Amino acid sequence: MGCPLGALSAFGLLLALGLMLSCVRAAPTLAEQGSCQQYTNKTCEECLKNVTCLWCSSSKRCMDYPVRNILPPSSLCELSSARWGVCWVNFEALIITMSVVGGTILLALVVCCCCCCRKKKSRKPDKDDERAARERDQRRVRQEERRAEMKSRHDEIRKKYGLFKEENPYAKFENN
Repeated sequence: MGCPLGALSAFGLLLALGLMLSCVRAAPTLAEQGSCQQYTNKTCEECLKNVTCLWCSSSKRCMDYPVRNILPPSSLCELSSARWGVCWVNFEALIITMSVVGGTILLALVVCCCCCCRKKKSRKPDKDDERAARERDQRRVRQEERRAEMKSRHDEIRKKYGLFKEENPYAKFENN
């Protein structure tokens, strides 16, 4: 196929690999495991200094991020109140933003693939036209060669049987 589907699948594979690697975190050491609860009723910034912690702004609780789930369950903290990484972005906004960015990237890839396919498809008739013109010229040359060959063969037959056309068989009659 002319479309760069291999590039699209390679991008999808890299995207999936990146998502998997971003979800994998080093297991906290024994000293760090209970450390998130100690920031409960403190500030969000203090809690999120540790990347394994999740801040719930509605209950002012700092807790270990539930790594078994991609998103924290609503029983733990509502998405609109959950903060991870930075305090000014909640999970709802993060999900919406990531969806819009991901959709935009996918749309851009689809548009690029369509443009590449259309460009390649529009080039094809040019090659076909060139090939057809080349074949037409070759046929014309062969036809001229055959025509010349047939003329010489006919002339030979006319010579053989005395039927060769003279330049001008009729002479001007002059009265002197």
